[in-house]
Amino acid sequence: MQITGKISEVRSQVKEWKREGLTVGFVPTMGYLHEGHGSLMKRARSECDKVVASIFVNPMQFGANEDLDSYPRDLEADAKLCESIGVDLIFHPEVEEMYAEGFCSFVDMNGLTKELCGKSRPIHFRGVCTVVNKLFNIVTPDKAFFGQKDAQQLAVIRRMVKDLNMDVEIVGCPIIREEDGLAKSSRNTYLNEEERKAALILSRTIRLGEKLVSEGVKDAGELVAAMKANIEKEPLAKIDYVEAVSMDDIEKVDTIGKNTLVAMAVYIGKTRLIDNFIVES
Repeated sequence: MQITGKISEVRSQVKEWKREGLTVGFVPTMGYLHEGHGSLMKRARSECDKVVASIFVNPMQFGANEDLDSYPRDLEADAKLCESIGVDLIFHPEVEEMYAEGFCSFVDMNGLTKELCGKSRPIHFRGVCTVVNKLFNIVTPDKAFFGQKDAQQLAVIRRMVKDLNMDVEIVGCPIIREEDGLAKSSRNTYLNEEERKAALILSRTIRLGEKLVSEGVKDAGELVAAMKANIEKEPLAKIDYVEAVSMDDIEKVDTIGKNTLVAMAVYIGKTRLIDNFIVES
């Protein structure tokens, strides 16, 4: 497995693979990898001849009071996980490699970024779209793999690829959870023992929402109210949002139906966690 921080070296290697007729799968990450990231890499490994993973904590998607400096990093452990899965190349650039002096070009989006995380993190998706666009231009993958836990991000990336006619297939992959139900996240490491127990209110509320939908609840307001009431039973939890939106355009819906995304962001102490489920039918 090769590790490089140089754009030129990534491009050179990928060009060589493509000259040989090999397909390239890509998993963009911010590192501190866990089984959720691993599931994306395994999916890429199963569907593509070569797999590239990027590890880059992207400063452009963090707000002024967010956790850029404290975001967990462990390249050695990340590399071991990648190698165990069969990743062929890790792209681990410095900020200066990705954003040279004088950088002033951005990819922005209207519509899909107004609700959910976009409402409380107004610059976040401009940073996501810009860095993913750059990474696609560097790696030129045939397929790129993203997790459903960041469902709004998945929808945003799919729309960006469609709108800008990018030649890459976006593959969405299921949420990976701890044994007790908590969605895997690098930010789970911020939680102390008491907060870790309190954080289970997210997955319990997701299960409640799924149960209500399976029992026939169709009114989005009724569903969201029930889920909020459940979260509010946990003293350490502070709701950022609980919403039901269309997965296609991230617009609020009145009625739960096919392709409805029910998503939440909740602070447990100072740590902001997200979770969701998608109504398939």
